[in-house]
Amino acid sequence: MDRRTFLTAAGTGAAALSLGAVSVSSASAVPAANTVGTTGTTGATGATGAARLAHGSNAALLRRWFRDTYRSMEAMTTDFGLAVDKIDVSGPGAPVQSRQTSPTNIGCGLWSTVAAAGLGVIDGSTMERRLERAVRAVEKLERHHGFWLNWYDAHDGSVITEWPGTNDPVRPFLSSVDNAWLVTGLRIAADAAPALRPRIGRILATADWSYYYTPYDPADPVAGPGQLRGGFWTDTGEPTGHHYGALNTEPRMASYLGIADGSLPADHYWHLLRTMLPEHEQEQHPQGAYVAMDGVRVWQGHYTHRGRKIVPSWGGSMFEALMVPLFVPEAEWSPRSWGLTHRRYVRGQIEHGMEEARYGYWGFSPANIPEGGYQEYGVDALGMQVDGYASNTDRTYTTDGAPLPPPSAFTNGVVTPHASFLALPYAPDEAIANLRALDRDFGAYHAGYGFRDSVNVSTGRVSDYMLALDQGMIAAALAQALRPGLLQRPFRTGGFRSRVRPLLVKERFSI
Repeated sequence: MDRRTFLTAAGTGAAALSLGAVSVSSASAVPAANTVGTTGTTGATGATGAARLAHGSNAALLRRWFRDTYRSMEAMTTDFGLAVDKIDVSGPGAPVQSRQTSPTNIGCGLWSTVAAAGLGVIDGSTMERRLERAVRAVEKLERHHGFWLNWYDAHDGSVITEWPGTNDPVRPFLSSVDNAWLVTGLRIAADAAPALRPRIGRILATADWSYYYTPYDPADPVAGPGQLRGGFWTDTGEPTGHHYGALNTEPRMASYLGIADGSLPADHYWHLLRTMLPEHEQEQHPQGAYVAMDGVRVWQGHYTHRGRKIVPSWGGSMFEALMVPLFVPEAEWSPRSWGLTHRRYVRGQIEHGMEEARYGYWGFSPANIPEGGYQEYGVDALGMQVDGYASNTDRTYTTDGAPLPPPSAFTNGVVTPHASFLALPYAPDEAIANLRALDRDFGAYHAGYGFRDSVNVSTGRVSDYMLALDQGMIAAALAQALRPGLLQRPFRTGGFRSRVRPLLVKERFSI
C-alpha cells in the first residue's frame, strides 16, 4: 500500500517537516490527566459505545459481520501461512488470491486470527495452529537489520523483484510503518499463544527502531528532526528523502513501539508535528501556541473544521487517524486531547459525506478504486497537505477560506466500509446505519466474506476486491466493539504503560 509521507524536497513547507519541535532548557509544568470533563471531552464516549455495541441489539449483526470478515481472511491465507494482499471475489467460484503480500498484510492476518478465537469463531487449538504456521513462515522470510522487506510472494516466501502482472522491477525496501504493523501482529500473537512467545521474542529481538531514527539536532533540525525515516532501500542502503513528521498519522504506531521497547527516546513523541508550523504552506493556517513539553519546545497547533478544533492528519483519511487506537488506547489515556480530536475527526468525515458533498453516505480512506486501481481517499480539509486526499476519484478539493464547491462537483465519490468500522467507538449508531445503507443500496456486502472494499456512490459500482489491510482493520474494530480490549493487552502493559502512557497523559492539544 502507498504510505502517507512528508516529502522533504517538495514545496515551500518542506522545512516544517523537521522544525516543529525545538529543544529548550526547561519543561513547563503539565497537570496530571483529568478524567472529569464536560460532555464530549472525555474518553467515556468510546467506552460506553463499545459496551452498548457488545451487548445491544446490534451485537448479533456485528458478530455476523465479523464471522464473514474472518472468512475473507481465511480465503486470503495461503498454504504457506501468510495473508495475501487482496482477493478478487467477482467470479462465481472461490476468491482469487493475489501473489504478493507485505508486512502489514501479514500482521493483519495474525491479529484477525487472535480476534477470531477471542470471539469464539475458531477454537483455541485452531488459533494456535494457524499462528504457528504463520510464525514459521515469518521466520523464513528474508530480513535486513531485523526488519522485513515490503513485498514477498505469499505462496512461498520469496522476495518479489518483479511486480505480478506487469513485471515492473521492485526494489527491496524496508518500510518503517509497514514493519510496525507486522510487529503489532506478532506482539498480539505472542500474548495470545504463550507457546509461541520464545520464538516471537527471538524474532523481535533484532527489530531495533533506532535504525529508522534520525536523532534530533538543535543546530540543524531539518537534517536532524528527531523523527523516523520512511525507510531504506536495501540494494543501496539509501534512505528515503523524507521523515514521518505528522503525529496524527498511522506511522505513529512505529513511534509508540520504539518508545515502548526503549529503542527510541521518549522525546521523539514531542518532535512530531500536530500541524506544520504557521509560517509554512499547508491546508489551513493553524492556530495554537508554543509550549514546553519535557524540555522540548512544541508547536501545539490545530485547525478549525466546521467550527471544531482538531489536530489534522496528513491527507484527511480515516485510517491515518484511527487505525492506531484500535490497539493503543489513546482516547482513554488522553481523553481531552486524543479522545476529543478523534471524535471531532469522525464528525468531520460524516458531515462531509452527508452535508458538503451530499453523497448520502460517508467514510473516506485509501481503498481500491471500484473501477480498478488504488487511491488515497479522504476529506481534504482534515489533512495538512495542500490538495490532500479527496473524497472522490475525480479529486474535487476544497480551499480554506473559499466557498465550498457545490455538491454537484463531487463526482465519482468513493466510500470504503472500513472507514465506518474505524468510527464505531465514536459514532456507533451512525456507523452501523451507514454500513447498512451501503449494503441495502449497493449490495456492498458479500454474503460469506463481508464488505467489499469500496463503492462508487455516484454510479453504484462496487469493488470486486477485498484487501487484507482493510479487512484487518474491520476485524480489529469489530473485536474492540464486541470484546473491548481483546487485542489491546500488549499495548496496555510493559513499556506501553510505563513509557507511552505518560506521554499521552501529558498531551495537551490546543483544541
